[in-house]
Amino acid sequence: MDYLVRGIGEKGKITVYVARTTELVEKARIIHNASPTAIAALGRALTLVAIMGKMLKGKETISLQILGNGPLGGIFVDSDAYGNVRGYVKRPYIDLPPTPEGKLDVSSAVGQKGIISIVRDLGLKEPYRGSTNLVSGSIAKDLAYYFSYSEQQPSVVAAGVYVDKSGKVSSAGGYIVQVLPDTSLDLIEKLENNISSMDPPSQLILKGISPEEIAEKILKNLDKKIFDSEKLNYSCRCSRVKAENVLLALGIKELRELINKQEITEVKCEFCGNKYKFTSKDLEELINLLKNKQ
Repeated sequence: MDYLVRGIGEKGKITVYVARTTELVEKARIIHNASPTAIAALGRALTLVAIMGKMLKGKETISLQILGNGPLGGIFVDSDAYGNVRGYVKRPYIDLPPTPEGKLDVSSAVGQKGIISIVRDLGLKEPYRGSTNLVSGSIAKDLAYYFSYSEQQPSVVAAGVYVDKSGKVSSAGGYIVQVLPDTSLDLIEKLENNISSMDPPSQLILKGISPEEIAEKILKNLDKKIFDSEKLNYSCRCSRVKAENVLLALGIKELRELINKQEITEVKCEFCGNKYKFTSKDLEELINLLKNKQ
């Protein structure tokens, strides 16, 4: 089961979120028929947005968009406060040769120039939006840079996906560690030493090390408390009503062109692959709805 644990250290000066996301990333791979390089990139983004979703409350949602100059074209993921996460990569078929170290070349696939954007819908009139330039294309480092420069929140961010020889996701996970601005340098140094001595999260999870144990390693020799686990899963929120709204946004002219062109119009959800079919009669009803609103 995929899940997240949250921990605090030194009476709240340090907050740690650790997630295991193997099953949801594998589900995304199957849905999108993604290559090893593509699912490694998408899986990192899914893992981190799942963690950020757990920083929200109630009906709040968060989305992460990465638009780099690499061949993947773009990554789009979102999550809510209940652990429901979904996403897609624009060109899931893209695969690149491994790096000289034998690792999946996510940075080259994403690109090292571009924009990383965060949109938080907190239920206010306007959602909060923030963005920074990509600095590495590795996704985790880019998000750490975003936290530091866009939100003035010093953070350590790590995420990884291990894909076996058959192309299946064998392990996936990551963590976000954040400290309060007044945290002492001595405490930060202890934290950095703990993290630098650890293997990457995908390797830890592949070895069977739990998120609780990873949180314990991060907060080693520090006063700490680890809270109960919270479930994570790949879950899409698409519906026929939302597909209708997509068509309504086209306007009367384009809907009429669709009617003249084909008997059946299909709207496909980018996140889960579900297809919603609309007949010419359905489109006529949407046109009438638009006319009544004029």
